[in-house]
Amino acid sequence: MPFFPCIKGYDVIAQAQSGTEKTAMFTISILQQIELYLKAAQALVLAPTRELAQQIQKVVMALGDYMGASCHDCIGGTSVSAEVRKLQMEAPHIIVGTPGHEFDMLNQRYLFPKYIKIFVLDEADEMLSCGFKDQIYDIFQKLNSNTQVVLLSATVPSDVLEVTREVHEGPHSDSHQEGRVDLGGYLPVLHQHGKRGMEAAHIV
Repeated sequence: MPFFPCIKGYDVIAQAQSGTEKTAMFTISILQQIELYLKAAQALVLAPTRELAQQIQKVVMALGDYMGASCHDCIGGTSVSAEVRKLQMEAPHIIVGTPGHEFDMLNQRYLFPKYIKIFVLDEADEMLSCGFKDQIYDIFQKLNSNTQVVLLSATVPSDVLEVTREVHEGPHSDSHQEGRVDLGGYLPVLHQHGKRGMEAAHIV
């Protein structure tokens, strides 16, 4: 199955165009890993725009509704106090949002990273072109050392590779097995685990 490495907890960096059902791929992977009895954020998904974040949330809710998974779109547009109340009272399993707003929630301790086990960056090249590089890295620094990272990008320019180097040279550098996986022709994949600098990484 194309999402097998994601479900198994591997760090996956995939080059994926729109229309490849990548949202369903990482959503199913997230739903397979979260613990429904635990009322806390367990997956964090970043998107470059509010519109995309809302689209992702709709997919998550559609696929996760039958199993009782909850998802919150952390994109602003409401008062901070209202959003904080929702995060505290509903304790959604999955948080989807834009880098700036999610970083603010984490930085102000309205969103707790303790149980977050998977961190997804969708359309990473778009986020970097919008100037979110520092916020992405700051968010990553707040996560647990064993957090799985799934990065999806339509293109893999040098700035995307630089982010992967920073991520894997940080606290996660020794947290996963080394490896490289081709997802059965479904998506060209860049797949590395714990290799500093990812110097050997290339598109397969």
